[in-house]
Amino acid sequence: MTRAELDRPVGGRPRPARTPGRVFAKRPSPLPFFVALAIALGVSLRVFDGRTSVLGWVFTFIWSLPVISTLVGLYGMFAARRHMGKNCDITSGGEVSFYDKLIVIVPTIGRHDTYPALERSIISYCTHLPVYFPHLRIDVITEEGCEAIARIHDLAERSPLVRIVVVPKHYQTRAGTRFKARANHYSHELRIVEGDVRDDIWVLHMDDDTAVGPDTALSIGRFITEQRRSREPKHLAQGVLTYPRENAANWFTWLADSVRPADDLSRFAALTGGGTPLSGLHGELLLIRSSIEAQIGWDFGPKAITEDAQLALMFCQRYPGRSDWIEGRCYGASPATVRDFLKQRERWAWGLVGLSLNRSIPLRKRLFLGYCVSNWVLGPLQNILFVLLIAFILRIFSLSPATPYVLVLWTMNMAFAIWMYWEGYKANIAASSGGRRRKVLELFCLIIFIPIFSLLEGFGGIRGFYRLVTRKENQFVVIAKPV
Repeated sequence: MTRAELDRPVGGRPRPARTPGRVFAKRPSPLPFFVALAIALGVSLRVFDGRTSVLGWVFTFIWSLPVISTLVGLYGMFAARRHMGKNCDITSGGEVSFYDKLIVIVPTIGRHDTYPALERSIISYCTHLPVYFPHLRIDVITEEGCEAIARIHDLAERSPLVRIVVVPKHYQTRAGTRFKARANHYSHELRIVEGDVRDDIWVLHMDDDTAVGPDTALSIGRFITEQRRSREPKHLAQGVLTYPRENAANWFTWLADSVRPADDLSRFAALTGGGTPLSGLHGELLLIRSSIEAQIGWDFGPKAITEDAQLALMFCQRYPGRSDWIEGRCYGASPATVRDFLKQRERWAWGLVGLSLNRSIPLRKRLFLGYCVSNWVLGPLQNILFVLLIAFILRIFSLSPATPYVLVLWTMNMAFAIWMYWEGYKANIAASSGGRRRKVLELFCLIIFIPIFSLLEGFGGIRGFYRLVTRKENQFVVIAKPV
């Protein structure tokens, strides 16, 4: 029997999807950071020889540059710990709202190689979200004439909660927006026409490869309930993106993506959780009031390929202090190949560098994002393997900084990078079904491969920067994520 046959609805409802992992993950621990910091600082002081060189002066600046991001991330880690400590059990949340309407928006390119992940995601929405949201609708947004349209319609017929929204080929926005933002704006305009624009209607944006679990539904319900009781209610929230082991088609890229949930548990927890998402947002598990989205929209112009981050900066400009962070997770899939991994990072860097230079947004709102993207593009110059290669080629073997006090900044940045991969891996394991125990071999490979992972991230950033400065035609690359 095929997977589709197993999941076919009985009595008009889909069969329950497998529940991934624990209901709530453990809080991020600061211990790996302090252990890595002690080891790195001890080794650095041991090998410091007091002599410097041209490269030493250059790297004094470049290796110290990410320290602001590191401090923000450390603050976010402790903020996430406090937040998750309050809601560590599924039974501790009290009542959650059954009154607000929830509309799930799932854009999909509608290819056959992306359909299996879409099916997994839709089944999870139909299984877990109705528990807290009886007023639920799931809109699958796709293009007219997409190759998997028949399969998508068959999927929609399996649950009355799902409807298909087809974007006509002739549809154009006023600003000429393309790609995913165009589809989002079409569904946004459709909701306005249908009257789904009220403070008590929430829109949950998901990617077509990203599922939810019971923790996701409970966290969203808790958040909405808190806003009903709050004197200064929030208008937007985002949770944690994780990658369960069973969704991974490639073990290496799955390990490399350990950094992404850690980013949610640190930098995003600090800024989005602090009320102002200056570091951007990602397109999964993005919850926003429909009345607020109606005022912003998605019509960002033809160059927009990181529309979620642009929405974040627009939100910062209009509603400072009105965003929040939730501890619920969503469950995605890592790229299937290293080539797809680089393509994904290239698109992100391409769009984010362009957004950082977008003068239609006030400089103070895009300054931190630009700082983070600059660190990303300079990533290879902060990579120890790349630096040693340059030193070997130039026959310069002294890389000591201009002053030993800089070693504290260097080792803080290095320790935080190690912490991100360690804690991100822990979050991905906690989100996995079945074997949720960390494996010694995987932990060893994770630490050993960090320089390689960071090099891949940096090369993706450089490729995106190159695409922008050479004024290549914007492309929205959608990679396959088979299940």
